[in-house]
Amino acid sequence: MHDPSAIFRFQEHDLFLPMMVLEELDRGKKGTSEVARNVRQASRFLDRLMQGARKEAIDRGLPLPAPGHGPDGAAVGGRLFFQTRHLPNLLPESLPGNTPDNNILGTALALQEEQPERTVVIVSKDINLRIKAALLGIRAEDYLNDRVLDDVRLLYSGEQELAPDFWDQHDLEVESWQEEGRTFYRLRGPAIRHWYPNQCLYIPGDGGLEAMVRSLDGDGAVIERVTDYRSERHAVWGISARNREQNFALNMLMDPEIDFVSLLGMAGTGKTLLALAAGLTQTLDQNRYREIVMTRVTVPVGDDIGFLPGTEEEKMTPWMGALMDNLEVLTRTEGGEWGRAVTNDLMQSRIRIHSLNFMRGRTFLDKYIILDEAQNLTPKQMKTLVTRAGPGSKVVCLGNVGQIDTPYLTETTSGLTYAVDRFKAWPHSGHVTLRRGERSRLADFASENL
Repeated sequence: MHDPSAIFRFQEHDLFLPMMVLEELDRGKKGTSEVARNVRQASRFLDRLMQGARKEAIDRGLPLPAPGHGPDGAAVGGRLFFQTRHLPNLLPESLPGNTPDNNILGTALALQEEQPERTVVIVSKDINLRIKAALLGIRAEDYLNDRVLDDVRLLYSGEQELAPDFWDQHDLEVESWQEEGRTFYRLRGPAIRHWYPNQCLYIPGDGGLEAMVRSLDGDGAVIERVTDYRSERHAVWGISARNREQNFALNMLMDPEIDFVSLLGMAGTGKTLLALAAGLTQTLDQNRYREIVMTRVTVPVGDDIGFLPGTEEEKMTPWMGALMDNLEVLTRTEGGEWGRAVTNDLMQSRIRIHSLNFMRGRTFLDKYIILDEAQNLTPKQMKTLVTRAGPGSKVVCLGNVGQIDTPYLTETTSGLTYAVDRFKAWPHSGHVTLRRGERSRLADFASENL
Protein backbone atom coordinates (compact mmCIF):
# COMPACT_ATOMS: atom_id res chain seq x y z
CA MET A 1 0.00 0.00 0.00
CA HIS A 2 2.99 2.27 0.58
CA ASP A 3 5.10 1.18 -2.41
CA PRO A 4 3.34 -1.01 -5.04
CA SER A 5 6.68 -2.22 -6.45
CA ALA A 6 7.86 -3.47 -3.02
CA ILE A 7 7.76 -7.16 -4.09
CA PHE A 8 10.60 -6.45 -6.57
CA ARG A 9 12.85 -4.78 -3.97
CA PHE A 10 14.13 -7.75 -1.96
CA GLN A 11 16.87 -9.01 -4.31
CA GLU A 12 17.65 -12.70 -3.71
CA HIS A 13 15.28 -13.17 -0.74
CA ASP A 14 12.10 -15.24 -0.91
CA LEU A 15 8.81 -13.48 -0.10
CA PHE A 16 5.77 -14.99 1.59
CA LEU A 17 2.42 -13.18 1.31
CA PRO A 18 -0.10 -14.21 4.01
CA MET A 19 -3.72 -14.45 2.88
CA MET A 20 -4.56 -11.61 5.28
CA VAL A 21 -2.34 -9.25 3.24
CA LEU A 22 -4.40 -10.03 0.11
CA GLU A 23 -7.59 -9.41 2.15
CA GLU A 24 -6.22 -6.03 3.27
CA LEU A 25 -5.38 -5.15 -0.35
CA ASP A 26 -8.91 -6.05 -1.35
CA ARG A 27 -10.34 -3.77 1.36
CA GLY A 28 -8.18 -0.83 0.32
CA LYS A 29 -8.70 -0.89 -3.46
CA LYS A 30 -11.74 1.42 -3.71
CA GLY A 31 -11.48 5.20 -4.10
CA THR A 32 -9.21 7.79 -5.67
CA SER A 33 -6.75 8.26 -2.82
CA GLU A 34 -2.99 7.63 -3.21
CA VAL A 35 -3.31 4.45 -1.10
CA ALA A 36 -6.16 3.06 -3.27
CA ARG A 37 -4.13 3.72 -6.43
CA ASN A 38 -1.10 1.98 -4.92
CA VAL A 39 -3.24 -1.03 -3.93
CA ARG A 40 -4.64 -1.40 -7.45
CA GLN A 41 -1.11 -1.18 -8.93
CA ALA A 42 0.18 -3.80 -6.47
CA SER A 43 -2.71 -6.12 -7.44
CA ARG A 44 -1.87 -5.65 -11.13
CA PHE A 45 1.77 -6.63 -10.45
CA LEU A 46 0.66 -9.79 -8.62
CA ASP A 47 -1.78 -10.63 -11.44
CA ARG A 48 1.00 -10.27 -14.03
CA LEU A 49 3.30 -12.59 -12.06
CA MET A 50 0.55 -15.23 -11.79
CA GLN A 51 -0.56 -15.20 -15.43
CA GLY A 52 -0.54 -18.73 -16.84
CA ALA A 53 0.85 -20.24 -13.62
CA ARG A 54 -0.57 -23.60 -12.49
CA LYS A 55 -1.38 -24.50 -8.87
CA GLU A 56 1.82 -26.64 -8.57
CA ALA A 57 3.98 -23.72 -9.80
CA ILE A 58 2.33 -21.34 -7.31
CA ASP A 59 3.01 -23.83 -4.47
CA ARG A 60 6.69 -24.05 -5.52
CA GLY A 61 6.94 -20.23 -5.54
CA LEU A 62 6.75 -17.85 -8.50
CA PRO A 63 10.18 -16.61 -9.64
CA LEU A 64 10.64 -12.85 -9.19
CA PRO A 65 12.61 -10.79 -11.74
CA ALA A 66 16.32 -11.16 -10.96
CA PRO A 67 17.92 -7.87 -9.89
CA GLY A 68 21.47 -9.21 -9.55
CA HIS A 69 23.94 -11.99 -10.38
CA GLY A 70 25.61 -14.63 -8.23
CA PRO A 71 29.35 -15.46 -8.09
CA ASP A 72 29.00 -17.81 -11.11
CA GLY A 73 27.31 -15.08 -13.19
CA ALA A 74 23.87 -16.72 -12.94
CA ALA A 75 20.87 -14.46 -12.32
CA VAL A 76 19.85 -14.34 -8.66
CA GLY A 77 16.24 -13.60 -7.77
CA GLY A 78 13.94 -14.72 -5.00
CA ARG A 79 10.61 -16.50 -5.19
CA LEU A 80 7.15 -15.28 -4.24
CA PHE A 81 5.08 -17.67 -2.10
CA PHE A 82 1.39 -17.26 -1.28
CA GLN A 83 -0.39 -18.76 1.71
CA THR A 84 -2.33 -21.57 0.04
CA ARG A 85 -3.20 -23.63 3.14
CA HIS A 86 -4.24 -23.13 6.74
CA LEU A 87 -1.31 -22.80 9.15
CA PRO A 88 -1.59 -23.77 12.85
CA ASN A 89 -2.31 -20.90 15.25
CA LEU A 90 0.69 -20.59 17.59
CA LEU A 91 -0.19 -17.19 19.03
CA PRO A 92 0.02 -16.87 22.83
CA GLU A 93 -3.12 -16.09 24.87
CA SER A 94 -1.81 -12.54 25.39
CA LEU A 95 -2.76 -11.79 21.75
CA PRO A 96 -6.48 -12.61 21.52
CA GLY A 97 -8.80 -11.95 18.60
CA ASN A 98 -8.44 -12.35 14.88
CA THR A 99 -7.17 -8.88 13.92
CA PRO A 100 -5.17 -8.60 10.66
CA ASP A 101 -1.93 -7.87 12.58
CA ASN A 102 -2.32 -10.89 14.86
CA ASN A 103 -3.19 -13.09 11.88
CA ILE A 104 0.07 -12.03 10.13
CA LEU A 105 2.06 -12.64 13.34
CA GLY A 106 0.51 -16.13 13.66
CA THR A 107 1.52 -16.91 10.04
CA ALA A 108 5.11 -15.78 10.74
CA LEU A 109 5.32 -17.95 13.90
CA ALA A 110 4.00 -21.00 12.00
CA LEU A 111 6.54 -20.46 9.18
CA GLN A 112 9.37 -20.16 11.71
CA GLU A 113 8.27 -23.40 13.37
CA GLU A 114 7.90 -25.19 10.02
CA GLN A 115 11.24 -24.09 8.52
CA PRO A 116 13.73 -23.66 11.41
CA GLU A 117 16.69 -23.60 8.98
CA ARG A 118 15.47 -20.32 7.43
CA THR A 119 15.19 -16.83 8.92
CA VAL A 120 11.69 -15.37 8.91
CA VAL A 121 11.54 -11.55 8.93
CA ILE A 122 8.37 -9.43 8.97
CA VAL A 123 8.81 -6.27 6.88
CA SER A 124 6.22 -3.63 7.66
CA LYS A 125 5.68 0.14 7.84
CA ASP A 126 3.35 -0.55 10.80
CA ILE A 127 5.36 0.31 13.93
CA ASN A 128 2.93 -1.41 16.34
CA LEU A 129 3.10 -4.64 14.32
CA ARG A 130 6.91 -4.51 14.56
CA ILE A 131 6.71 -3.99 18.34
CA LYS A 132 4.34 -6.98 18.73
CA ALA A 133 6.62 -9.12 16.53
CA ALA A 134 9.66 -8.24 18.69
CA LEU A 135 7.71 -9.25 21.83
CA LEU A 136 7.00 -12.66 20.24
CA GLY A 137 10.64 -13.17 19.24
CA ILE A 138 10.05 -12.64 15.50
CA ARG A 139 12.54 -10.48 13.66
CA ALA A 140 10.81 -7.37 12.27
CA GLU A 141 12.18 -4.57 10.07
CA ASP A 142 10.93 -1.30 8.62
CA TYR A 143 10.68 -1.09 4.81
CA LEU A 144 13.78 0.95 4.01
CA ASN A 145 13.71 1.05 0.21
CA ASP A 146 11.73 4.32 0.19
CA ARG A 147 14.47 6.12 2.11
CA VAL A 148 16.54 8.54 0.09
CA LEU A 149 19.25 8.66 2.77
CA ASP A 150 20.00 6.73 5.95
CA ASP A 151 20.20 9.97 7.93
CA VAL A 152 18.91 13.44 7.04
CA ARG A 153 22.23 14.89 8.28
CA LEU A 154 23.82 13.37 5.17
CA LEU A 155 21.61 15.52 2.93
CA TYR A 156 23.50 17.75 0.48
CA SER A 157 23.65 21.27 1.99
CA GLY A 158 24.55 23.05 -1.27
CA GLU A 159 27.58 24.86 0.12
CA GLN A 160 31.13 24.11 1.21
CA GLU A 161 33.64 26.07 3.26
CA LEU A 162 37.09 26.21 1.68
CA ALA A 163 40.35 26.19 3.64
CA PRO A 164 41.86 29.66 4.39
CA ASP A 165 44.96 28.66 2.35
CA PHE A 166 42.82 27.52 -0.64
CA TRP A 167 44.41 30.03 -3.04
CA ASP A 168 47.95 29.02 -1.96
CA GLN A 169 47.16 25.36 -2.71
CA HIS A 170 45.92 26.23 -6.24
CA ASP A 171 48.18 29.21 -6.94
CA LEU A 172 50.05 27.80 -9.95
CA GLU A 173 46.95 26.30 -11.57
CA VAL A 174 44.51 29.25 -11.38
CA GLU A 175 43.44 31.03 -14.53
CA SER A 176 41.13 34.05 -14.10
CA TRP A 177 39.18 36.27 -16.52
CA GLN A 178 36.25 38.68 -16.64
CA GLU A 179 33.19 38.48 -18.86
CA GLU A 180 30.39 41.07 -18.84
CA GLY A 181 31.44 42.28 -15.38
CA ARG A 182 31.55 38.72 -13.95
CA THR A 183 34.77 37.17 -12.59
CA PHE A 184 35.62 33.55 -13.39
CA TYR A 185 38.45 31.25 -12.21
CA ARG A 186 39.57 27.96 -13.73
CA LEU A 187 41.13 25.61 -11.14
CA ARG A 188 42.62 22.14 -10.92
CA GLY A 189 43.05 20.00 -7.83
CA PRO A 190 41.99 16.75 -6.12
CA ALA A 191 39.32 18.40 -3.91
CA ILE A 192 37.35 19.44 -7.01
CA ARG A 193 36.23 15.86 -7.70
CA HIS A 194 33.83 16.12 -4.74
CA TRP A 195 32.15 19.33 -5.94
CA TYR A 196 28.73 19.55 -7.64
CA PRO A 197 27.43 21.94 -10.35
CA ASN A 198 26.22 25.28 -8.91
CA GLN A 199 27.57 24.37 -5.47
CA CYS A 200 28.24 27.42 -3.27
CA LEU A 201 31.84 27.84 -2.11
CA TYR A 202 33.07 30.33 0.46
CA ILE A 203 36.14 31.39 2.43
CA PRO A 204 34.96 33.24 5.56
CA GLY A 205 36.50 36.45 6.90
CA ASP A 206 37.65 39.74 5.39
CA GLY A 207 38.96 39.38 1.86
CA GLY A 208 37.22 35.98 1.67
CA LEU A 209 35.46 34.45 -1.29
CA GLU A 210 31.85 33.69 -2.21
CA ALA A 211 31.59 31.76 -5.47
CA MET A 212 29.53 29.15 -7.33
CA VAL A 213 30.77 26.19 -9.36
CA ARG A 214 29.82 26.81 -12.99
CA SER A 215 31.26 23.74 -14.74
CA LEU A 216 33.16 20.58 -13.80
CA ASP A 217 35.57 18.47 -15.81
CA GLY A 218 37.20 15.63 -13.86
CA ASP A 219 39.56 17.35 -11.38
CA GLY A 220 39.11 20.75 -13.09
CA ALA A 221 36.39 23.36 -12.49
CA VAL A 222 35.29 26.84 -13.47
CA ILE A 223 33.96 28.92 -10.56
CA GLU A 224 32.36 32.37 -10.64
CA ARG A 225 32.30 35.07 -7.96
CA VAL A 226 28.67 35.64 -7.01
CA THR A 227 26.84 38.96 -7.22
CA ASP A 228 26.62 40.63 -3.81
CA TYR A 229 22.88 41.06 -3.22
CA ARG A 230 23.58 42.44 0.27
CA SER A 231 24.30 45.87 -1.20
CA GLU A 232 21.39 48.27 -1.80
CA ARG A 233 22.23 48.78 -5.50
CA HIS A 234 21.69 45.07 -6.19
CA ALA A 235 18.43 44.87 -4.19
CA VAL A 236 15.83 42.53 -5.68
CA TRP A 237 12.35 44.17 -5.59
CA GLY A 238 13.58 46.22 -2.62
CA ILE A 239 14.87 43.13 -0.78
CA SER A 240 18.57 42.73 0.12
CA ALA A 241 20.23 39.53 1.36
CA ARG A 242 20.99 39.59 5.08
CA ASN A 243 23.48 36.73 5.25
CA ARG A 244 25.69 34.53 3.07
CA GLU A 245 23.11 31.78 2.45
CA GLN A 246 20.44 34.29 1.40
CA ASN A 247 22.98 35.84 -0.99
CA PHE A 248 23.65 32.43 -2.58
CA ALA A 249 19.87 31.79 -2.77
CA LEU A 250 19.24 35.08 -4.63
CA ASN A 251 22.07 34.29 -7.08
CA MET A 252 20.37 30.97 -7.92
CA LEU A 253 16.87 32.46 -8.09
CA MET A 254 18.01 35.25 -10.45
CA ASP A 255 20.08 32.97 -12.72
CA PRO A 256 18.18 32.09 -15.96
CA GLU A 257 20.49 29.08 -16.51
CA ILE A 258 19.21 27.39 -13.33
CA ASP A 259 15.80 25.78 -13.94
CA PHE A 260 15.31 24.09 -10.55
CA VAL A 261 16.10 25.70 -7.19
CA SER A 262 15.48 24.10 -3.79
CA LEU A 263 15.71 26.13 -0.58
CA LEU A 264 15.68 24.35 2.77
CA GLY A 265 15.52 26.15 6.08
CA MET A 266 13.61 26.50 9.32
CA ALA A 267 10.82 29.03 9.83
CA GLY A 268 11.87 32.65 9.37
CA THR A 269 14.95 32.12 7.20
CA GLY A 270 13.37 34.06 4.30
CA LYS A 271 12.66 31.27 1.80
CA THR A 272 9.27 32.53 0.58
CA LEU A 273 10.23 36.22 0.63
CA LEU A 274 13.38 35.66 -1.46
CA ALA A 275 11.55 33.39 -3.95
CA LEU A 276 8.71 35.91 -4.39
CA ALA A 277 11.00 38.94 -4.70
CA ALA A 278 13.10 37.20 -7.38
CA GLY A 279 9.92 36.04 -9.17
CA LEU A 280 8.37 39.53 -9.22
CA THR A 281 11.57 41.15 -10.50
CA GLN A 282 11.91 38.63 -13.33
CA THR A 283 8.17 38.68 -14.17
CA LEU A 284 7.35 42.40 -13.93
CA ASP A 285 10.72 44.13 -14.55
CA GLN A 286 12.63 41.76 -16.83
CA ASN A 287 9.67 39.98 -18.53
CA ARG A 288 11.56 36.70 -18.30
CA TYR A 289 8.44 34.86 -17.12
CA ARG A 290 4.78 35.51 -17.93
CA GLU A 291 3.47 34.96 -14.42
CA ILE A 292 4.16 33.42 -11.03
CA VAL A 293 2.35 30.17 -10.16
CA MET A 294 2.23 29.35 -6.45
CA THR A 295 1.02 26.10 -4.91
CA ARG A 296 1.36 24.08 -1.73
CA VAL A 297 0.04 20.89 -0.11
CA THR A 298 -3.15 21.51 1.83
CA VAL A 299 -2.23 19.64 5.03
CA PRO A 300 -3.64 21.39 8.12
CA VAL A 301 -1.57 21.63 11.32
CA GLY A 302 -4.71 21.29 13.49
CA ASP A 303 -8.18 19.96 12.69
CA ASP A 304 -9.43 20.58 9.15
CA ILE A 305 -11.81 23.53 8.68
CA GLY A 306 -14.13 21.64 6.33
CA PHE A 307 -15.33 22.53 2.85
CA LEU A 308 -14.58 26.03 1.58
CA PRO A 309 -16.81 27.96 -0.85
CA GLY A 310 -15.65 29.66 -4.04
CA THR A 311 -13.33 29.09 -6.99
CA GLU A 312 -10.04 27.15 -6.89
CA GLU A 313 -8.11 30.35 -6.04
CA GLU A 314 -10.60 31.37 -3.33
CA LYS A 315 -10.48 27.90 -1.75
CA MET A 316 -6.67 28.05 -1.70
CA THR A 317 -6.56 31.54 -0.10
CA PRO A 318 -6.61 30.32 3.55
CA TRP A 319 -3.59 28.11 2.77
CA MET A 320 -1.74 31.01 1.20
CA GLY A 321 -1.32 33.14 4.32
CA ALA A 322 2.47 33.01 3.81
CA LEU A 323 2.06 34.50 0.31
CA MET A 324 -0.14 37.34 1.59
CA ASP A 325 2.25 38.12 4.48
CA ASN A 326 5.21 38.32 2.12
CA LEU A 327 3.31 40.43 -0.44
CA GLU A 328 2.63 42.88 2.39
CA VAL A 329 6.41 43.26 2.90
CA LEU A 330 7.05 43.58 -0.85
CA THR A 331 4.37 46.26 -1.44
CA ARG A 332 5.67 48.74 1.11
CA THR A 333 6.40 51.25 -1.65
CA GLU A 334 6.58 55.04 -1.64
CA GLY A 335 3.51 56.91 -2.88
CA GLY A 336 1.18 56.42 0.06
CA GLU A 337 -2.00 54.35 0.16
CA TRP A 338 -2.85 54.81 -3.54
CA GLY A 339 0.65 53.75 -4.70
CA ARG A 340 0.51 50.66 -2.50
CA ALA A 341 -2.94 49.69 -3.81
CA VAL A 342 -1.79 50.00 -7.45
CA THR A 343 1.36 47.95 -6.78
CA ASN A 344 -0.68 45.33 -4.93
CA ASP A 345 -3.19 45.00 -7.80
CA LEU A 346 -0.39 44.76 -10.37
CA MET A 347 1.41 42.04 -8.40
CA GLN A 348 -1.70 40.03 -7.68
CA SER A 349 -2.69 40.12 -11.37
CA ARG A 350 0.57 38.27 -12.19
CA ILE A 351 0.40 35.70 -9.38
CA ARG A 352 -1.76 32.58 -9.83
CA ILE A 353 -2.62 30.28 -6.94
CA HIS A 354 -3.26 26.65 -7.92
CA SER A 355 -4.23 23.54 -5.99
CA LEU A 356 -2.06 20.42 -6.31
CA ASN A 357 -5.20 18.33 -6.86
CA PHE A 358 -5.63 19.58 -10.43
CA MET A 359 -2.01 19.52 -11.63
CA ARG A 360 -1.94 16.23 -13.52
CA GLY A 361 -1.77 16.71 -17.30
CA ARG A 362 -0.98 20.44 -17.16
CA THR A 363 2.04 22.16 -18.75
CA PHE A 364 3.29 25.55 -17.59
CA LEU A 365 5.07 27.64 -20.24
CA ASP A 366 7.33 30.58 -19.25
CA LYS A 367 6.10 30.41 -15.65
CA TYR A 368 7.93 30.93 -12.37
CA ILE A 369 6.56 28.07 -10.23
CA ILE A 370 6.87 28.17 -6.43
CA LEU A 371 6.12 24.96 -4.48
CA ASP A 372 5.73 26.01 -0.87
CA GLU A 373 5.86 23.53 2.05
CA ALA A 374 7.38 20.96 -0.34
CA GLN A 375 8.47 18.72 2.57
CA ASN A 376 4.86 17.46 2.74
CA LEU A 377 5.03 15.96 -0.76
CA THR A 378 5.78 12.30 -1.43
CA PRO A 379 8.52 11.56 -4.03
CA LYS A 380 5.77 10.57 -6.50
CA GLN A 381 3.89 13.87 -6.00
CA MET A 382 7.16 15.79 -6.36
CA LYS A 383 7.81 14.08 -9.70
CA THR A 384 4.24 14.87 -10.86
CA LEU A 385 4.70 18.56 -10.05
CA VAL A 386 8.22 19.15 -11.36
CA THR A 387 7.33 17.45 -14.66
CA ARG A 388 4.60 20.12 -15.20
CA ALA A 389 7.31 22.65 -16.12
CA GLY A 390 7.39 23.41 -19.83
CA PRO A 391 9.94 25.40 -21.88
CA GLY A 392 11.11 28.63 -20.24
CA SER A 393 9.75 27.75 -16.78
CA LYS A 394 11.61 27.70 -13.47
CA VAL A 395 10.63 25.61 -10.43
CA VAL A 396 11.46 26.77 -6.91
CA CYS A 397 10.89 24.29 -4.04
CA LEU A 398 10.72 25.66 -0.51
CA GLY A 399 10.46 23.68 2.70
CA ASN A 400 11.71 22.61 6.09
CA VAL A 401 12.15 18.84 6.50
CA GLY A 402 11.96 19.29 10.27
CA GLN A 403 8.30 20.35 9.95
CA ILE A 404 6.50 17.51 8.13
CA ASP A 405 2.71 17.41 8.66
CA THR A 406 1.89 14.46 6.33
CA PRO A 407 1.40 11.09 8.06
CA TYR A 408 3.79 8.31 6.93
CA LEU A 409 6.41 10.78 5.62
CA THR A 410 9.69 11.27 7.47
CA GLU A 411 12.73 13.50 6.91
CA THR A 412 14.46 10.73 4.93
CA THR A 413 11.42 9.78 2.78
CA SER A 414 10.08 13.28 1.98
CA GLY A 415 9.75 14.30 -1.67
CA LEU A 416 11.84 17.42 -0.93
CA THR A 417 14.75 15.32 0.37
CA TYR A 418 14.34 13.09 -2.70
CA ALA A 419 14.46 16.06 -5.11
CA VAL A 420 17.50 17.66 -3.43
CA ASP A 421 19.41 14.38 -3.58
CA ARG A 422 18.47 13.52 -7.20
CA PHE A 423 19.02 17.01 -8.63
CA LYS A 424 22.36 17.84 -6.96
CA ALA A 425 24.51 16.64 -9.90
CA TRP A 426 22.40 18.28 -12.65
CA PRO A 427 24.06 21.39 -14.16
CA HIS A 428 20.77 23.36 -14.31
CA SER A 429 19.80 23.00 -10.65
CA GLY A 430 20.87 24.68 -7.44
CA HIS A 431 20.32 24.06 -3.75
CA VAL A 432 21.16 25.92 -0.57
CA THR A 433 20.21 25.36 3.08
CA LEU A 434 19.32 28.60 4.89
CA ARG A 435 20.44 28.42 8.51
CA ARG A 436 20.05 31.86 10.05
CA GLY A 437 16.57 33.06 10.96
CA GLU A 438 15.93 36.66 9.92
CA ARG A 439 12.24 37.04 10.85
CA SER A 440 12.62 38.62 14.30
CA ARG A 441 14.59 38.09 17.50
CA LEU A 442 11.45 36.61 19.09
CA ALA A 443 10.96 34.07 16.23
CA ASP A 444 14.67 33.13 16.30
CA PHE A 445 14.63 32.53 20.06
CA ALA A 446 11.39 30.49 19.76
CA SER A 447 12.82 28.34 16.91
CA GLU A 448 15.88 27.47 18.97
CA ASN A 449 14.39 27.08 22.44
CA LEU A 450 10.79 25.85 22.16
